[in-house]
Amino acid sequence: MTSEDPGRIVPRTAPAQAPVTAPERPDEPAGRSSADASAPAASPDAVTCRALYYAFGETKAVDGVDLSVRPGEVFGLLGPNGAGKTTAIRCITTLLPVPADTVRVFGHDAARERMEVRRLLGYVPQQLSADAGLTGRENVELFARVFDVSRRERAARVDQALAAMNLTEAAHRLAKTYSGGMIRRLELAQALVSAPRLLILDEPTIGLDPIARTTVWEHINAVRAATGMTVLVTTHYMDEAEQYCDRVALMHRGRIRALGTPEELRSALRTRRARAATAPDAALTSPSSSPLPSTPLPSHTAPPPSRFSTSSSPSPSLSPSPSSPSSPPSSDAEPTLEDVFRDVAGSGLDEQSGDFRDVRSTRRTASRVG
Repeated sequence: MTSEDPGRIVPRTAPAQAPVTAPERPDEPAGRSSADASAPAASPDAVTCRALYYAFGETKAVDGVDLSVRPGEVFGLLGPNGAGKTTAIRCITTLLPVPADTVRVFGHDAARERMEVRRLLGYVPQQLSADAGLTGRENVELFARVFDVSRRERAARVDQALAAMNLTEAAHRLAKTYSGGMIRRLELAQALVSAPRLLILDEPTIGLDPIARTTVWEHINAVRAATGMTVLVTTHYMDEAEQYCDRVALMHRGRIRALGTPEELRSALRTRRARAATAPDAALTSPSSSPLPSTPLPSHTAPPPSRFSTSSSPSPSLSPSPSSPSSPPSSDAEPTLEDVFRDVAGSGLDEQSGDFRDVRSTRRTASRVG
């Protein structure tokens, strides 16, 4: 990292760990272990959650989540308000306590090695974290001090983070004069100043217009391409997830309901629709044979109003009423992620979609960046 390359951010490397030698399998051919001794050990996942559980009183916010995020990918955690996304993120970032061996970040236990985990993270919360009374540069400098960036490197790191978000010219202005998109880019610069290996974004484009949303994602992808950084993002925008995420997990009522690439999830729904179209009676009387957990909408009811935003595409087609066998669902229609989510979450979407505090927090953030 040099001052001659102001736009490049180099991810922080994890502290050195003692090598772990796997026991030799009894069925391995003789001599294999010595031949593989020089091969590099597989790097740990960026994030691993095993049976993650968290409750607020009697309310289960996260209920047995198993999740792995691969190094270098953009992973989307999708779901309506109250699904448990933000709680899961707070467990991963060590803001909420978890039992040992439940959450690991690049191999570090979030319960036993909290500071090591925090040094590897950049975090942009749903609520605004920029100080309106400071300039853009002062906001990023503050985060550089919070993340203990050395004084010798601090100025260069701040310059790099601002340049990566195209905020160099506006760095001297107070943050309260920034547009909504600029504020979000400033918060990204704050998160990037420590050169994290994992960038966690909780609803990063909430309240932004489509152009500002696209600009924010362009900057995220540019930094990711330059550094190989892993990105874990929660969002309500299904079109964003389809366009920018390598893999997504659909979360509802504290549990992961489906996981895979957007194309894999759409393909699975396409297959289920085709089977339902060819055997409508069986589809109505037997559970889905899809590997994805599914609680489909009753065929005679209309879908509840969406509590999460999507692109302006038409509403997903519904299965026909049993009394209208002459109009089967079209298996040729290309499903969207919203269709997939409705299929796996079912009619319970509106029954648990966040409490008053969730709505108030979302509206407050949207009004401040709007």
